[in-house]
Amino acid sequence: MTYETILVETDARGTKGVTLLTINRPQALNALNSKVLEELIHAFAAYQADGSQLCAILTGSGDKAFAAGADIKEIAGLEPGDAVDDFAEAGHESFLNVERGRVIWIAVIRGFCLGGGCELAMACHMRIADRSAIFGQPEIKLGICPGFGATQRLPRLIGIPRAMLMLLTGEQIDALQAERWGLATLLAPEGKDVAEFGLETARKIASFGRLVIEANRELVTYNLEFDAERGMDRESELFGQLSKTEDMREGFAAFIGKREPVFKDK
Repeated sequence: MTYETILVETDARGTKGVTLLTINRPQALNALNSKVLEELIHAFAAYQADGSQLCAILTGSGDKAFAAGADIKEIAGLEPGDAVDDFAEAGHESFLNVERGRVIWIAVIRGFCLGGGCELAMACHMRIADRSAIFGQPEIKLGICPGFGATQRLPRLIGIPRAMLMLLTGEQIDALQAERWGLATLLAPEGKDVAEFGLETARKIASFGRLVIEANRELVTYNLEFDAERGMDRESELFGQLSKTEDMREGFAAFIGKREPVFKDK
């Protein structure tokens, strides 16, 4: 499918199993409008259905922004109430598809990562940031609360007091602060292109078997819906299931034989 606001590259840069998805509105600092959300929902669903793809990088076009937020001009033109609620629901649906899908999403972030853009990055399983990255939830300055999940995801990542500080002041934090607080998972090393660093991380993940990648993703995000005891029960169940696979036997044999494993997703 051809998209208007996003770019999708399967087996990105020749890397088997890795998809690169780019929000492509650089003239608007990759702001998230209805069209972007609609196309993201479709692209996320297509990616989830493609069993050959194990890890995806989500980024923004250009060097100025991952995504500078939701499209304020569009929101301002919506009918107050239901229309704005529908816009928020589209964001929630899109971001939940990332957070709870079967495979791994890595946000690769340059420049501004604000408002809805920060909320989208938080829905990803990891956030790899350039040292130019700026994070923030400035909605309070507009007389509105976040609409795409920041009030729920941000406290889980950085704790309630710090989340309160960001949400109630609208102040921005730089990449170093974001890493110290846990909002950024990794910073690209000095002199290293963040896109290449993100691709290296995705390539490492995709080198393992699909079965174990999906199991770890499911278990780590299990506590978003269930308590820890139920999560540990599910962990034991998947541990037992994976012990019956060819990939598990190959992994053990490779370790004992001091060689790299060759997984077959069986």
